[in-house]
Amino acid sequence: MIFKTTLAGKEIIMKGLFFEGTDKSGLLIIIFTIFLAVLFTLSMVQAQEQKTIKLPTVNKNRGASLMDALSKKASTRSWSDKDLSLQDLSDLLWAAAGINRPEDKRRTYSSAMNTQDVDIYVFMKDGVYLYDYANHALTPVISGDHRADIGSSMKMSGGGMPSGGPSGGTPGAAPGGAQQAGGTPGGTAGGTPGAASGGAGAMAQSSNFPVDLLLVSDPSKYRAGNDDLKKEWGAFSAGMISQNVMLFCAANDLGTRPRAAFDKATLRTLLKLKDTQNPVIELPIGYMQK
Repeated sequence: MIFKTTLAGKEIIMKGLFFEGTDKSGLLIIIFTIFLAVLFTLSMVQAQEQKTIKLPTVNKNRGASLMDALSKKASTRSWSDKDLSLQDLSDLLWAAAGINRPEDKRRTYSSAMNTQDVDIYVFMKDGVYLYDYANHALTPVISGDHRADIGSSMKMSGGGMPSGGPSGGTPGAAPGGAQQAGGTPGGTAGGTPGAASGGAGAMAQSSNFPVDLLLVSDPSKYRAGNDDLKKEWGAFSAGMISQNVMLFCAANDLGTRPRAAFDKATLRTLLKLKDTQNPVIELPIGYMQK
């Protein structure tokens, strides 16, 4: 006898489960048991699904002064892997691109024609989220820990720089931060964990940061300008957000290191981005090591 059922979108066929001679009551018990098992499995799957995270109210009375933050502002080479508190994440995202003028929904970063073209994808241990600035919340995009996907994407094919990275001190070879010894983009010699050094291999070791922000522009939102100009405007918007993030981090004992050299093709596929969306800057973030 063949018994068919569907679990998580897949048809499961069970052969030889029932045998001749099984009475009706026994058959009903078996079917009922299987039914309960299927319901239990489905409920477990649903329980593991990501849920929207409502972020706490922003604390606007915190952090060092602007001048103190500017004096501390720097690209961080290493950081703690301690999880960010939800309050710190809330304040960080608001500082990056939250609404600071509710009356007309204007935000903490500038964009040409107030287009607000940049989305922030938040990579964390349990999954990737999209920052919903209107509701100050995190909307789930994909489950699972994908922070290393950005780190390993420093092979750079598909965006930013040619595969293999720069060598020596090639001019313009450090779009992801200050160029360090050996000419690696935003990195340090020797492959220090938490820093971008030596290309893909070393970057694969640097996913110990608790949060990674990916800034994705959509130049198609601009109402004027040619394609090249729209891309420049999108990069300008992402740069404004990146500066907001760096200043917040400097004022609140957090570290970050903006990087623009990563495998855009891999991230486009992972996040199912539209053809018009352009990943521009990535910012790993964590607490400063004491």
